[in-house]
Amino acid sequence: MNKPLLLSLAAATILGSSLNAETMYERIQMMELQMKQMKQELDTLKAKQEEQVALDNEEKIIKTQSTDDEDDEDDEDSVEEKLADLQENITRLNKNTNGNHLKFGVDYRFAIENIHYKMADGSTAKNDAFMTNRLWVNMDWAATKNLSFHGQLAYNKAFGQRSYNNSLGYNFENFDWIANENAYDDVLRVRSVYFLYRNDEFLGSDVPWTFSVGRRPSTNGHLINLRDDDPASSPMGHTINVEFDGMSAKFGLENIVGVDGMYVKFCAGRGMSNAKQKFSPTPYADDITAEPNIDLAGLIFVPYSDGQYSVNTQYYYANNLIDQVFNPTTGAPLNQFYTVGGLHSFTANFIANGIGDEITDFLDDTIFFISGAMSVTDPDSDKSMLGAPAGESKTGYSVWVGTQFPSLISEDGRWGLEYNHGTQYWRSITYAEDTNIGSKIATRGDAYEAYFTEPLVDEILSLQIRYTYIDYKYAGSNGFFGATTGNAMKISSDMPNAQNYVDKAQDIRFYLRYKY
Repeated sequence: MNKPLLLSLAAATILGSSLNAETMYERIQMMELQMKQMKQELDTLKAKQEEQVALDNEEKIIKTQSTDDEDDEDDEDSVEEKLADLQENITRLNKNTNGNHLKFGVDYRFAIENIHYKMADGSTAKNDAFMTNRLWVNMDWAATKNLSFHGQLAYNKAFGQRSYNNSLGYNFENFDWIANENAYDDVLRVRSVYFLYRNDEFLGSDVPWTFSVGRRPSTNGHLINLRDDDPASSPMGHTINVEFDGMSAKFGLENIVGVDGMYVKFCAGRGMSNAKQKFSPTPYADDITAEPNIDLAGLIFVPYSDGQYSVNTQYYYANNLIDQVFNPTTGAPLNQFYTVGGLHSFTANFIANGIGDEITDFLDDTIFFISGAMSVTDPDSDKSMLGAPAGESKTGYSVWVGTQFPSLISEDGRWGLEYNHGTQYWRSITYAEDTNIGSKIATRGDAYEAYFTEPLVDEILSLQIRYTYIDYKYAGSNGFFGATTGNAMKISSDMPNAQNYVDKAQDIRFYLRYKY
């Protein structure tokens, strides 16, 4: 086999097969295995070449009974040079593909949106062409077979300005749960950073498990990732979609119980820390004048997943949730929070990744899902949550139905339709959802969405057009958890301060996206 052909096959083997792996970690492991195989093949080739050279030299001696030392040396040098060049190229390829270097990827998106609001008093507000730049810089490194690092830096800004308003009372834009989801400023921030440990056995048992800690990849979770054209992060997007600092541990149960895809995952984290500032007399000590830590703990349980059909559940509890303080005299918002209580949240969904079994190619490539969720407030005895009487718990419900199917105009595009409905006291923690008019998942009312995503250059450059319409029946969908911003009063033209409450909202968005 000649040198160019061998190198072409090597590159095709590594790049072609690895890019089909599901995760960066798996890609790296596959690359390292393939490099070892290539080295073994190189050693074999070198041995055969040396053997062939020896045989050729012996035949020359027999036939001519003479030896031309200079010619033999030239032949050997030629073979050695070819092998050396081959070794050098493989070494260079190895350095660029194995786990010895931090791997970077970029995800840039330009978006233009047409945004309209109708307020409860009948007035309107709009932006006919709101334009943004968003950049994600992805970083991955598999240091060992079991240990890997993953991170993402983010930048998100409106064209031509830093949109953050630093005036009193408008601190929500810079809230840590959505630090990278706002069209904010030109600062590159950490969106996620964590290490992942994985092993095929837990304490000697046949239970594959993982452990991770850091700033979690807790946005664009299951189901919401479909319309956002992203791989799913671990949370169920129906009840939580915020940036979060914490840890998780996942245990595969399939080998123990014999049920396809069964696993359980435990998660915990902190959404707000009670700590004094660095340059106080007692840096980072508990601040008795501020609100306590906000902590969240929960679990994900998947009882069944065979690759086509899956059932998924999630529960969490968050404590010391907050609302904003308003000036009792003027009614103006203040740059302060107060604690109101906790929240229980539960969701379950069914996903069909392909409908039926080879009925038609279209149905084989169609996704259908239905998800239900419930939230139960746990108020402090003297505090109101969601505008209910002090100390009174309220239960809210939400349903989400959607489908995604093959494009009607291209081979690789995807189209989707989704519907959401939430009751009066429905409460999710989905502030980071990628919808600038507000989280459609959090809607107390009805939300409708249609989108299509089409590739332009392979999977590198794509476009999407998305239409989102929200009809609010109750206020507070995008607020916090108390009786001020979270108050679930009925939307009507005669409600107090009706000009400040959105009745209906719509967003038409077009984007161009480069991922590599």
